[in-house]
Amino acid sequence: MDKSTSLSNIEERQSRFELRTLLETSRMLIESQDPDFVLNNLLLITMGKLLVPKGMIVINQGSGDLYQISKLKGQNSLSEEDSVQLIFPGDALENSILDGSNYPDICDELGLDENCLLFNLRTTNHHLGFLCLGPKGTKQPFTESELEFIESLTIISSVAIANSRMFQELRHINRKLDRKVHDLHTLLELSKDFNLMVDQEEIARTFKFAMLGQMLIRTFFFVLEVEGKKSVIASSGLKDHPSEKEIETLFELEDVFYCSEEHDCPFLEKNDIRLVIALRFQNEKIGVVGVGAPANNEEYSKEQVDFLQSLGNLALLTIQKTVLLEERIEKKQMEEELNLAKTIQEGLLPSPVPEIEGFDLEATNISSKQVGGDYFDIVDTPDGGHILAIADVTGKGVPASLLMANLQSMLHALAPIDITLAEATGSINDIIHDNTPSDKFITFFWGKISADGTTFDYVNAGHNNPLLFRKSEEEPEELDKGGVILGAVPTMTPYNSASVDLRPGDLLVCYTDGVTEAMDPTQSEEYEEKRLIKCLNKNRKKSSKEIMNAIIDDIRNFSGGIQYDDITLMVLKVN
Repeated sequence: MDKSTSLSNIEERQSRFELRTLLETSRMLIESQDPDFVLNNLLLITMGKLLVPKGMIVINQGSGDLYQISKLKGQNSLSEEDSVQLIFPGDALENSILDGSNYPDICDELGLDENCLLFNLRTTNHHLGFLCLGPKGTKQPFTESELEFIESLTIISSVAIANSRMFQELRHINRKLDRKVHDLHTLLELSKDFNLMVDQEEIARTFKFAMLGQMLIRTFFFVLEVEGKKSVIASSGLKDHPSEKEIETLFELEDVFYCSEEHDCPFLEKNDIRLVIALRFQNEKIGVVGVGAPANNEEYSKEQVDFLQSLGNLALLTIQKTVLLEERIEKKQMEEELNLAKTIQEGLLPSPVPEIEGFDLEATNISSKQVGGDYFDIVDTPDGGHILAIADVTGKGVPASLLMANLQSMLHALAPIDITLAEATGSINDIIHDNTPSDKFITFFWGKISADGTTFDYVNAGHNNPLLFRKSEEEPEELDKGGVILGAVPTMTPYNSASVDLRPGDLLVCYTDGVTEAMDPTQSEEYEEKRLIKCLNKNRKKSSKEIMNAIIDDIRNFSGGIQYDDITLMVLKVN
């Protein structure tokens, strides 16, 4: 066998060895899911294969010119993790191998000899960085086969780096998903606990345990605004509680505020609060959660901030639910009490309306609320006469109804006593003035039908003038004699009384201001007395009940069915 044949066999064996090495290395690198392992082996294999004493791997930090020293072997002024800026001209990054002699500035930046080679680490779509090799220790140039070997290895390594990055990103995403699933599970379990709670203190206590147990946060506070008052409802590890001024400052911070930013709240710094999160309900900030350092003493991640916000909102919504539940219970209790008051008030009004011989009498009270301040009454007197009374207490609702009940009791107490209407009115006025606030008063009208039914004595204490229609006249006589409204001032001047004859065919209508002051749907016009007179003239030949219903229907048609005030009517026809 001649010399050339022997050399050929040696080259063939060398080629097979390199191919086997390349295949084994490729499998090892591709199967690895650790970019650091891939880069380290790439550098060691190439330096060992080529007997290169100095080399490095630089990784691009995005799409710009900034690179980071990932792996470094041999003496160099740079260190791993250092950043360098490498600016390549034109389409240099399209080449697989770059000769360092063509890029002296870059070689100088990397601390390498100008005879170095830069092998491009790239995939089909992305440039990853460079494998940078100084000259061989033997000072011999790189052979063609060596360059092909290293180039093949860099191609395989680039794919391995891209794959390992993808696997790392997937692991990172999976860890985040696992954390999300854990957080969601935690929130779900806490929501189940919160939904069973109806006590704010219990909710605050559970929130505290969640912060201590789930988040491992030892210092925190939870400030909540309830019915316009802001206060700390849960806390742990605080040296002191915030003042009212500091609480107001907390509510003025951004919704997610890192306390490393500039602020004007000494409380945060004193208690080493790292993060303040706002809690909103229907877009209104009504809660603030502040937390100290987490267990690892690092900055809070976005995921942790989201979890804290979700946990705070969960507690907030549960507290709001309890507030609404309490309001609902209170409202139900109030409705029950109002219904009871309405029943009692209705019991104070004469029902059914008593019959008076020789007269056709009808009366009604229509309250704009469950209870009201309008009042009417028909009371028999010991001498065989009959008292008719109608009144309107200022205001509406429960206070007015209570004052109305007092008036009713006074009227019934005075009716059997031998005293004139004027004197009795003065007594009622003084009692109301002495026992009620200055802004509470009553318009009041009452009169007495004589035992023989021929006369009607009356006193008008500031009430709407009753209308007395004579049989043959369309314009009514107004019963206006009396004095001031009840309760406004003490009785310094006696009330006046007047008397009118009652004749067959006469019609007397008493009413409260809910009749004449009824508003049209636009609230621009009142019903007024002239419409009432017109309605009465149109229906005066009918019975008292029919006249009363005609007035009510006319008011409802005028107002579009909207009632703003109590309506009370008393209609008396003389037979």
